Amino acid sequence: MLPIRTSRPALAAVALAVSLTACTAQAADGGTSGVGSGASQAPPAKVTVVKKEAGSPVAVTATGGTLTAVKVVDAEGGDLGGRTDAGGTSWASDRKAAPGTSYTVEVTSRTADGKESTSRSSFTTPEPEKVNKVTLAPGKNTTVGIGQPLSIVFDLPVTRKADVERQLKVTTSNGTEGSWGWVKDYSGRDRVDWRPREYWKPGTKVTLEADLDGTDSGGGWFVRDYRTGFTVGAAQVVKVDLDTHRLTLERDGRTVRTIPVSGGTPGGDKRSWRGTAVLMAKEGTINMNSETVGLGDAYNKDVDYSMRLTWSGMYAHAAPWNAAYFGRANHSSGCIGMSDADAASFYASVNVGDPFEIKGRETKGTVAEGNGYGAWNLTWSAWKSKSALG
Repeated sequence: MLPIRTSRPALAAVALAVSLTACTAQAADGGTSGVGSGASQAPPAKVTVVKKEAGSPVAVTATGGTLTAVKVVDAEGGDLGGRTDAGGTSWASDRKAAPGTSYTVEVTSRTADGKESTSRSSFTTPEPEKVNKVTLAPGKNTTVGIGQPLSIVFDLPVTRKADVERQLKVTTSNGTEGSWGWVKDYSGRDRVDWRPREYWKPGTKVTLEADLDGTDSGGGWFVRDYRTGFTVGAAQVVKVDLDTHRLTLERDGRTVRTIPVSGGTPGGDKRSWRGTAVLMAKEGTINMNSETVGLGDAYNKDVDYSMRLTWSGMYAHAAPWNAAYFGRANHSSGCIGMSDADAASFYASVNVGDPFEIKGRETKGTVAEGNGYGAWNLTWSAWKSKSALG
């Protein structure tokens, strides 16, 4: 804007049994648990805290009584939360224990005669062998076009895709239907995108809660959660016809303007891609070097009003050196070129996330899902099939 490891040794589950005395029970911090003295009293409940390996919930059980309160917090005060079963004798945290984290467990239990006692214990999970991090798009609190997917790129491989996907929650302001789909990013890294069934409705507010802390991706552990959100802007679609050499900007279904353009030269590697690409970034003036996209020494120049459409190097941009071909022929190295004046105006009008629907007979193929944001080139059923949750 973010090698499959061999299986790590399992972390042994540890049972921490806290037995409270029949008379005055001492809490783990040295204080009195609240149970009164007297030999006739029933012994307090036996509380066992089961600390499983990182990536599993913390579990607590009570024998000879019931659980009335359980709290598991990390060193920063983060509470795992949890719930007690119907019988009141076992409790499990909602969140998984994270690797390399210290937790304090405070348990209050009650015996059949109503006597309560409190115990405290602590544990630390081992440090992770590898930490997986993510890159999120679009940026937080941004406004984007109607074609922008929610995209997560992972630093390390994700072999446990279903486990990861279960921790990803997308909420929209209008109940938009959508699905996650796993793709291979152009960088070679694992990526998962959330695409609506159809283009977003303008004004939709989207939030992502990625509760990944304590989740094992198979290639590394996540050690934090992620939050982001964005708003969908105007309903703009850019239609590019490389056969007629015209680009049309539509807003709310009406044509705003038409621009003469020149696309990629037919007959070789300089042809343009077809299908739906999404405007990834407005990069302004950048240096374009043909050697970076496998075209030898065809060009090396600074280019104005550059609008990235794919990771493989297809842009829309100003191309004054190609003026003789605008509206007449495709004669570029794969990009969609236009005059300086048209590029300046068009650059100011489009937004990141606007879809570019490109067609033409002399193109080299359809934009792939991971080459920028090519998810729109799949049918809805084909896209849903890329979810790890079926």
